[in-house]
Amino acid sequence: MNITLRVWRQANAQAEGRMVTYQVQDVSPDMSFLEMLDLLNEDLTVKGEEPVAFDHDCREGICGMCGVVINGTAHGRGESPVPTTTCQLHMRSFEDGATIDVEPWRAGPFPVIKDLAVDRSAFDRIIQAGGFISANTGAAPEAHAAPVGKLQADRAFDAATCIGCGACVAACPNSSAMLFTAAKITHLAMLPQGQPERYSRIKTMIATHDAEGFGGCTNIGECAEVCPKQIPFDTISQLNRDLIASLFKKDGK
Repeated sequence: MNITLRVWRQANAQAEGRMVTYQVQDVSPDMSFLEMLDLLNEDLTVKGEEPVAFDHDCREGICGMCGVVINGTAHGRGESPVPTTTCQLHMRSFEDGATIDVEPWRAGPFPVIKDLAVDRSAFDRIIQAGGFISANTGAAPEAHAAPVGKLQADRAFDAATCIGCGACVAACPNSSAMLFTAAKITHLAMLPQGQPERYSRIKTMIATHDAEGFGGCTNIGECAEVCPKQIPFDTISQLNRDLIASLFKKDGK
């Protein structure tokens, strides 16, 4: 396959960016999208040009590091109707001779580090604000001491699959991180261990979400459409219910 790439190049958050066109030849249909970018960077390095910076780590679809907007869609569209991560998107999803636009996540809270790499540490600060449970030293109960209903356990596991890639923010017209925040809140809200701090948790996490500059949710649903782990959209409903409840309840009650 021969591919024409139009890649966003930007030195840093303050620099002016632009789309630069590259030709990538001899691309195997079985390559992942990131492997294709590796091929591009090898060619640029041989020519003495600056390689394209992009985020990656496990390349197995489980770490959440990869993430670019491909032809206007976060992570791109593969052969399957089920969304996937960029590292699991294969070049057979594109036609030979295709022109592909590649851009970084575009959101104020995700400033560009360089080219396609963005700073997603705002997610870390949302987690630090309340995405945890407290256990006194030496007082942690035996894991099986507190029974959990199957429906609650299934919902907690579904929410816990969020890998924090940021596709939800990139896809949302408001740059909202509500799907990410809701997944973390719902995960703990369904478990007995999450109850002692349930209502203070949601207050601090939502306050941090807003302080970081993420927009509000207007129920458009684009976030769930591109989520590679298919986090249920109704986790945001769970978040809203708990947020309202937090106005009238205290932790542990």
